[in-house]
Amino acid sequence: MGFLGKWLRAAKKRHNRPESRTPVNRHADIPVSEHMQENMYHMKFVFSQAPDLIMRQFVIKQTGDQATLVYLDGLVDKNSINNNVLRPLQYETGTAENITVTIGCVEALSDWPDIENAIFQGYSVLFVNGRKEALLFDTQGWPQRAIEDPQIETSLKGAHQGFVETGSQNIAMIRRYIPNRELKVETIIVGRRGKTKVSIMYLSDVANKEVLQEFSDRIRQIDIDSVINTGEVAEMIEDNPYSPFPQFITTERPDAAVSHILQGRFAVVVDRSPSVLIGPVTFTSFFQSVDDYSTRWLTATFIRLMRFAGFLVAIFLPAMYISAISFNYEVIPLKLIISIGESRERVPFPPIIEALLMEVTLEMLREAGVRLPAPIGQTVGIVGGIVIGQAAVQAGIVSNIMVIVVATTAIASFIIPNYDMASAIRLLRFPMMLIASMFGIVGIIIGLMTLIGHLISLESLGTPYGSPLAPIRFADWKDTFVRLPLWKMINRPLSSRSVQLKKQGSNRPEGDGK
Repeated sequence: MGFLGKWLRAAKKRHNRPESRTPVNRHADIPVSEHMQENMYHMKFVFSQAPDLIMRQFVIKQTGDQATLVYLDGLVDKNSINNNVLRPLQYETGTAENITVTIGCVEALSDWPDIENAIFQGYSVLFVNGRKEALLFDTQGWPQRAIEDPQIETSLKGAHQGFVETGSQNIAMIRRYIPNRELKVETIIVGRRGKTKVSIMYLSDVANKEVLQEFSDRIRQIDIDSVINTGEVAEMIEDNPYSPFPQFITTERPDAAVSHILQGRFAVVVDRSPSVLIGPVTFTSFFQSVDDYSTRWLTATFIRLMRFAGFLVAIFLPAMYISAISFNYEVIPLKLIISIGESRERVPFPPIIEALLMEVTLEMLREAGVRLPAPIGQTVGIVGGIVIGQAAVQAGIVSNIMVIVVATTAIASFIIPNYDMASAIRLLRFPMMLIASMFGIVGIIIGLMTLIGHLISLESLGTPYGSPLAPIRFADWKDTFVRLPLWKMINRPLSSRSVQLKKQGSNRPEGDGK
């Protein structure tokens, strides 16, 4: 192409060969030298003990200039280098004016830090003797896995595509859902040693610019060697790091991320991470699923109400059992308390010890099932729970009713669609059990009031976490505890703080049921 020809002609005019050459200082911020030997000396010095560094020396056929192509093996597409870079430069005939390389992106760099970072990012760099600049070729091609069905956020009717570890592919999957020029991408480089691209995606005519500024400012303030995954970014920019509740949604589903973007929220794509960060969010956002909007609204409402009921059961059921057995016998029907007394007659421990023993055992079984390979993990979870529960009852360590309470609590926590929120619920269960063992139902009420107060005080990027319940916003109740028909949800949620509220027109069909 013409750019490369002009670049080589300018190199020949300024080329000279002094007798003595000064080695490049690794600590000085100096440009690329016009002498090939100095540049190669510098590359070997910077990439010392890097056996995967490839420096391919050759002669450009059109000009006769010495050149060296530098790249890291394993981070580049070798077919692209051989066919689109080396073959045109070494074998194709022509003049300097029409020399070609069939690479889509070519850039000239003159600073060593930029060149070094580009090589680590999978680019290849061409040095030509006599030129004070290096050419950067887009030949990225590191190992990556294929797009697969999400492992954590499974869906019955949603798309079977999940994010992967390549940021550019994740951005492309989101663009497929929103092929619109208003979808903007703001890229921020985070990390001192490992440069990580963090991209904020949003609709420019919908998203709130103040929230965008706050979001980007927090990300730019991250001072870390390298960002490994999305969870690190979420923990470093959240409003209240001491809260057990997640203040950002982490999703591995492109359709879920797009749904939040269309509502006026922001999606943060972290390169090398297979999940995307969503913010700002509210407490009720963690109980919504993609399947809620692809099933009948009555069914979706019933399932969503079950999730909120499961939230209360998972936190308070063991505490209520401990309170009723230890303090408040009068709340238990007579026949039931007789049955509980018969099942506990051989148990030597107080209810709090019994509950803690079973809950901790359940958490260990759950964690073991997650960490082991899938077939073994399922077997350990099911068989281990049955065997340990039955053996503990027969040995008189726990009662039958305690096994039922623990099993019901586990099932209730499983129906929470968001893993981070489910983990927070598992953690809150233990302080509720402790306070119930000391103060009974009064302690549970105090714990509930403390929990509600904490939820009301939380914020996500300046947005009230308890919205639309605190503050009360009745307009958003159409998609909170219930899910009304889609044609009734004309506006975007107020909690997203979008500048354009209306998202759809009136889509009510005029049929027999009007």
